[in-house]
Amino acid sequence: DWSIPRALGSYESLVEDPDIDVIYISLPNSLHVEWTIRALDAGKHVLCEKPLALNVTGVDRIAAAAARAGRIATEGFMYRHQPLTHAVEAVVNSGRLGTIRGFKGSFTFPLTRDGDVRLDPALGGGSLWDVGCYPVSYACLLAGRTPSEAFGWQQTSPGGVDLEFAGMLRFEDGSVAQFDCGFTGPFRAEMEVIGRDAALRIARPFRTDALSRLLLTRGDDTEELPFQAAPPFSGEIADMEASALDGCLPRISLEESRRTVATIAALYESAQTRRIVQL
Repeated sequence: DWSIPRALGSYESLVEDPDIDVIYISLPNSLHVEWTIRALDAGKHVLCEKPLALNVTGVDRIAAAAARAGRIATEGFMYRHQPLTHAVEAVVNSGRLGTIRGFKGSFTFPLTRDGDVRLDPALGGGSLWDVGCYPVSYACLLAGRTPSEAFGWQQTSPGGVDLEFAGMLRFEDGSVAQFDCGFTGPFRAEMEVIGRDAALRIARPFRTDALSRLLLTRGDDTEELPFQAAPPFSGEIADMEASALDGCLPRISLEESRRTVATIAALYESAQTRRIVQL
């Protein structure tokens, strides 16, 4: 129908094809670990869509398979490769904000499609895994460490997935991240980094487009900071090329992916037990 010159009829034939070097995995979340490992064992490099796994055991199994195969496995958080994110990191690391005391983030959109895989608990559905992972990973990136404590609240669907999730993370230096995510509200995508001297607000940080903004506020003055434009997915493709062909370390390490998965798992545990969870 689409004039594709060469089509393969199964996942098995894809991973076994000797002419394929890299596989991108965009399956439902519950299938990420299985097919990442099968692709690695077949000698392929793997770019797997976020979340890499639904528990830290899955990340560890992928790490063992990558080491065994001598291949690259990395998580497809494409915002990590965008110039906007690099500009945010540069501002935070420059000290212009002063000592960082907090992070705020949100990612919501209305999910109205019946039967969507993101509403199926058996397939790893839920708003925290789907969109809340962005502000969670963003805060951990800028904090440079795993949180020490996590607390979460969720509103679940009749099927048992979280339609709305709100959470807090506390880091060892006393800084705190607050975020919300969900499938029931309007589209919202933003991050804020709060320092003792200034605050940095990032509008539409997770997929840079013409409406993305980087705003530095100090007192009554707000300055819009520049950043380069780039196609949203080009950076992660270039990162995979450099890792597979040139031996560079991928920007998103398996250790970082493990941190993100462990943090999200702690947030879910907190929401289920209604208590603070220590990481």
